[in-house]
Amino acid sequence: MRKVYTSVDLGSSTIKIMVGEIFNKKLNVLGTAKVESRGIKKGVIVDANEIISSLREAISNIESKLNITIDKVIASVPSYYAEFEIVNGSVDINLDDNNKVRGSDIVNVLKYAAKSKLKPDRELVSIIPIYFTLDGRKNISDPKGLVGKKLGVKAMMVTTPSKNVQSIISIFEAMGIEVIDVNLGSICDYQEFKNNFTKDNLGAIINIGSDITTVSLFNKGIIVNSEIIQIGGKNIDNDISYVFKVDKKNAVKLKEAFATAHKKFARINDTKEVLGINNELVNINQYDISKVVMSRLTEILKLAKKQSYLLTNREISYIIITGGTSEVPGMSYLVEECLGSNAKVGSIDTIGIRSCEYSTVSGLIRCFDTKLELRDKEFTMIDFDDENNKNMNIDNNSVLSKVFGYFFDS
Repeated sequence: MRKVYTSVDLGSSTIKIMVGEIFNKKLNVLGTAKVESRGIKKGVIVDANEIISSLREAISNIESKLNITIDKVIASVPSYYAEFEIVNGSVDINLDDNNKVRGSDIVNVLKYAAKSKLKPDRELVSIIPIYFTLDGRKNISDPKGLVGKKLGVKAMMVTTPSKNVQSIISIFEAMGIEVIDVNLGSICDYQEFKNNFTKDNLGAIINIGSDITTVSLFNKGIIVNSEIIQIGGKNIDNDISYVFKVDKKNAVKLKEAFATAHKKFARINDTKEVLGINNELVNINQYDISKVVMSRLTEILKLAKKQSYLLTNREISYIIITGGTSEVPGMSYLVEECLGSNAKVGSIDTIGIRSCEYSTVSGLIRCFDTKLELRDKEFTMIDFDDENNKNMNIDNNSVLSKVFGYFFDS
């Protein structure tokens, strides 16, 4: 079975969708779609009809590109009021297979660990094994195939208020689309940028979105805390609009296609004429607009750094900046100037996506596949019995059982 998944990131300014295939542990992007987001403010759904309209546009876009029908997705959820708790559990291993640990045993022990601590008004969005134990042996990363009698786990359980998850699921259900899994956007960002250094150290992932900036702390690859700052790329747009007397649409264009993140890279003699709010041409100097952008970005970065150190009393070894706002030219220089030499803008080298604004949707797919592999499950989100999908150049041999409830069999 070829592993093809569809992921959705519901942002405040844009909705991004990706259809990707995992082959030989690598992500092959089959298609993406990005549309303006309506009905979401500061990461929270405020108008269901508006967001459904935006989603329909994005889904129609990618369905037309790939000649498929999308009826299953994995989706990101915001970090608002997320809680992180270490949980433990142990179960007897099924004796049917010579006492060898199977994927079903891993599902059972994770289920047991989570159920013992899960509160009634909260939803499980992720449970990440820190290590497994087998008959007292510790620090086992993947116990499948090992022989023993009792399997244990120490894991990080991530939960959010139930309404955070249910509001997203209900939106898709209204469109006839099934949400197979959800995950915290921050965890997905980490999955996209992780390497051998991040796996062994304490660090922060900072996602500068449109309305909000999310600061998340990871210790040896495990998320331990996350906080949201009420500032983002739209604040830059507002600054440009106010200072240069242009509307928000032109402000966004100027930020993305003309300004630089650091005045060092701006050209004093480079100017651009745009229509102002009073219907008169406004002549904007690149150096002047870059100073405005730099000022606000510096504020965001310093606030994010302060927040990251409020989340821990230990020294942070790395900081990775991601999100659409991180794409402003010259950002890498400003990041190092504000945050130090251990900070950098994330780099994505997956064919088909080069921009950090896609780190969450690509990370969603990577996280989902990692969960499946650990639990010894297979799944695809493309129904090849559907006439509409037969022309897509991906084959499928079987459709296995639905994986819902975060991989816990019902």
